[in-house]
Amino acid sequence: MPDLIWISHERLVESLESDGRLHSAPELVIEVLSPGRANERLDREAKLKLYNRRDVSEYWTADWQTRSIDVYRRKDAQLKLLKTLKETDTLESPLLPGFSAPLSAVFSGVPNTK
Repeated sequence: MPDLIWISHERLVESLESDGRLHSAPELVIEVLSPGRANERLDREAKLKLYNRRDVSEYWTADWQTRSIDVYRRKDAQLKLLKTLKETDTLESPLLPGFSAPLSAVFSGVPNTK
């Protein structure tokens, strides 16, 4: 189960069943990395493969310890690492027109562990 998702109204209408569950993947999935190598590996490898198979358009992994976000975007039918954003960068996505957030604001209040 992902930490956070975004699904468009159009896809929601198509994928929400009478049982109240989604029966198709959202466009955007966000995972906040949990401490520990096993947890990080799960998010960076196993979940990436899962979301790739489920046709997720974008996958973000937020690393609160390094205050960075890896952005994977679907290209040639695969989720591929597009970029790694650092605190001085701005988070944006073509899936979220008009949305823009400096990473310094995203990680505001998170202790700096560097």
